[in-house]
Amino acid sequence: PVFAGMNGSAIENFSCVIYNISLMNCTWEAGRDAPRDTQYFLYWQNSRDDEEMECELYIKNENGRNTGCRFQNVRIKAEKAYFLVNGSSRDSLIQFYDEYIQLYEIEILTPPLHVTVNCTRGSAGCIITWQPPLTSHVDNIKCFQYEISIQNK
Repeated sequence: PVFAGMNGSAIENFSCVIYNISLMNCTWEAGRDAPRDTQYFLYWQNSRDDEEMECELYIKNENGRNTGCRFQNVRIKAEKAYFLVNGSSRDSLIQFYDEYIQLYEIEILTPPLHVTVNCTRGSAGCIITWQPPLTSHVDNIKCFQYEISIQNK
């Protein structure tokens, strides 16, 4: 496809991460050849049924350029979310960047809850128990896999 705008002006290294169940941060870098006055704006759509929304809380660099966005109350849905970052400059047209992301793939899960360790002196060893991490979208706890790393001291 042919994108309007100056080559090298679209953002680079776009990435998002979801943490603490419903918070999401997205970050990017300015295009290598973007004019100095270029400002970027992020729009996203969580699902086809939701309306497209602009970022409410931009992360800015020391020059006041938007380099990221903080989201609250993000809900992970079954379909991919759509992200679009476009830019504006007095000097030239800026290429846009867009991407579809499956939100569950970028989620950092909270640690398992209520981890307990009960050890006996005999040869029975230790019993370790825990509860699944909190998440906004996993209903089936059998989906979780755990790994225990035990270091002897």
